[in-house]
Amino acid sequence: MVSIPSDIASVQTLPQLLAYRAARTPDAEAYRAFDNPTQTWTSLSWSDTAQRVDQWAHALAAMQLPPAARVAILLPNGLNAMCADQSTLATGGVPVPLHAIDNPGSIAYILSDCEASMLIVGQAEQWAKVQAVGTPFPALRAVVIADDDAAAIAALPPTQGGPIVGSLAQWLAGAQQAAAPAAWTPPTEDDLAAIVYTSGTTGKPKGVMLTHRNVVSDVKAVLERIAPTVDDVFLSFLPLSHTFERTGGYYLPIAAGSCVAYSRSVGQLGEDLKTVRPTVLVSVPRIYERIHAKLLEKLSPSPWKMQLYEAAQHKGWTQFCATQALAAPAADEGRAAGWMAALPWPLLQMLVAKPLLAQFGGRVRVAVSGGAPLSPTIAKCFLGLGLPLIQGYGMTETAPVVSVNSLDDNDPACVGKALPGVEVRIGENRELQVRGPIVMKGYWKRPEDTARILSADGWLGTGDQADIVGGRIYIKGRIKEIIVTSTGEKVPPGDLELALLADPLLEQAFVVGENRPFIACVAVLKRDDWQRLAADLGLSAQDADSLNHPSVHRAVLARIEKNTASFARYAVPRAVHCTLEPWTIENTFMTPTLKLKRNNLMAYFAQAIDGMYLKPGGR
Repeated sequence: MVSIPSDIASVQTLPQLLAYRAARTPDAEAYRAFDNPTQTWTSLSWSDTAQRVDQWAHALAAMQLPPAARVAILLPNGLNAMCADQSTLATGGVPVPLHAIDNPGSIAYILSDCEASMLIVGQAEQWAKVQAVGTPFPALRAVVIADDDAAAIAALPPTQGGPIVGSLAQWLAGAQQAAAPAAWTPPTEDDLAAIVYTSGTTGKPKGVMLTHRNVVSDVKAVLERIAPTVDDVFLSFLPLSHTFERTGGYYLPIAAGSCVAYSRSVGQLGEDLKTVRPTVLVSVPRIYERIHAKLLEKLSPSPWKMQLYEAAQHKGWTQFCATQALAAPAADEGRAAGWMAALPWPLLQMLVAKPLLAQFGGRVRVAVSGGAPLSPTIAKCFLGLGLPLIQGYGMTETAPVVSVNSLDDNDPACVGKALPGVEVRIGENRELQVRGPIVMKGYWKRPEDTARILSADGWLGTGDQADIVGGRIYIKGRIKEIIVTSTGEKVPPGDLELALLADPLLEQAFVVGENRPFIACVAVLKRDDWQRLAADLGLSAQDADSLNHPSVHRAVLARIEKNTASFARYAVPRAVHCTLEPWTIENTFMTPTLKLKRNNLMAYFAQAIDGMYLKPGGR
C-alpha cells in the first residue's frame, strides 16, 4: 500500500514515516498504555502498531468514503486515537482532531464546516450532546463510538436519514467479515495531513490546512534540534488535538523510534511521571506552573525550608548562567537565602534539587515547554534546580514548531533560533513573519482569511511582535493584545500575567488598561490560600464581600508589586478585583487550548473594571 523509505530523509508522508519506523525497529517498544480491566501497563511494538493500524485502515477502506474524506476524531489520548489518525492518513483521508473538552456547539460547528464523512468519538453521551445542538450534518455517514457500552448506544435518539451509529468493536469486526476492500491510494506530500481548528479567542474557529509536507518537514527539523533516540520514553498527556502534541509528542517519537506512554489522566499525571519515568517531556507552561505552585505551598510554612530552596535555586541558576554564557545573576539575588547561600552545591542538590526532579520521575533529559510563554520565575526555578528545560515557539499555522532552544544553546528569555529550513524576519509593527515548508496551505474554505495572514510570496504573519538578536527570537507579545493606556504607554499583557501567576495566591490573572490611566488586574484567588489570607486579615473567607475588602486589595497589590519588580512602573497593576470562580472552557472564559478569552472577560467584569478606575489613585 505504501512504499517503505530507506532512511528518514526519504520520508515524504506520515504513512511512510510509520512504515519506515516499523521496518527499522519492528520489535522495539512503540506505545505503552494503562489497561483498566487488569490495572497494568501494556505495550505495543512497532510491528504490533503497524498491524493494528492496518486493521483500522481496512475498516475505513470498506466504508468507501469519498476521496480525501474528513474523519473527525473526538478521543482522549491513547491507542485508539493513534489508530484513528494513522488509519485515516493511510487511506488518503484527512484527520480532523477535536478537543475532547470543547463544548458541543463548537464541535457541531466543526463537523458541519469541514463536512466530515465520519466521526470517531469516545462515548455515546458525547455524540448525544452534539446531536442535541441540532446542526445538520448532511455529509456525515457514520459515527463510531469507542466505548462498547451497548445500552448507552441503544439509548441514543434515532437518526432518521442520518449517520449509521455503532460501536468500535462492531465496526472493526464487520470489516473483518466483509470482503477485502480494493487497495487504497496513499497520500502524496501535497495532500492534507489534517485540518486543525484554531480555538481562537474571538469568532468562529478556523480550520488550518496542514499538508504532509508541512508536518513531515517540521518533524525532521525538530528531530535535528531535539535529537530524541530509540532509548527515549515520552509521556503523552497534552491533547492529541493540539498541534504541539501531534508534532512534538506523537509524530516526532515515530521518527526517532522512541516509546510513547499515554498518561491515564491529567489528575493522575503526578503518579504517572513517577511510574513511567519519562526521559522526554513535551508540555505547556501550565504544568510546570502547577508543580512550582505546589512546591511553594509546601515550603511557605517553613522559613528555613524556603531559605534552603532559594539557596539551591540561586546557586544552580548561577551555574546554569555560567554554562550557557548568560549574564550572571545580580549579587543580591541570593540574599534571601541568608547563610544557607554558602552551602556547597552537592549538599543543596541532595536536599532540594533531587527531590524536586524525582517529581518528574528522576531521569528527564530534556523538557520542552511550548504553546504559551514560559514565566521567567518558572524557568529560573527549574533550570536552577537541574531540570533541562527548553522553550520553543510556534502556531497551528506552522505545523506548529518555528523555533526552539537546544540544550547547549539555551537562553530561557528567548524561544530559540528558527529551525533548519525555516526563514524568519521582522515586518511592519515589529511582527514576526515566517516562511518555509512548515507554513500551512491556508484556512479551510476561507480564502479571505488566508490572504490576510499569508502573502503571495509565502510569508506568514504570526501576529506576534518580536526581536531577532543573533538569530535568537525574543517574543514581545500579541499585536492585537497590546494594551495602550491613555497616557500612551504600551503594555503586553501576556508577560505581565505570567509574572503575576508566580504568586501561589493567584490561580488566574487578567490585566486591563486600554485607554485607561493605569493598568489594573482581575485575579482568581486559590481557595485554600484565600482562606489563610482572610484569617490573617481577620476577615471571614465565607463572606463574599470580604474578597474585595480594602485590606485584601492592599495585601494582593503588595504581592503583585513584589512579583512585577522587574517591570516598568507604568506596567505594574495599581488596582485589583478579586474572585474565586475559575475561568474555564465551560463558562466560555478559556479556549480549549487554555488561552484567555479577553473579550468575554472584559464583558463579564465590565462593572468591576469600571469600579477599579473610579477609586482615587486606583487604590
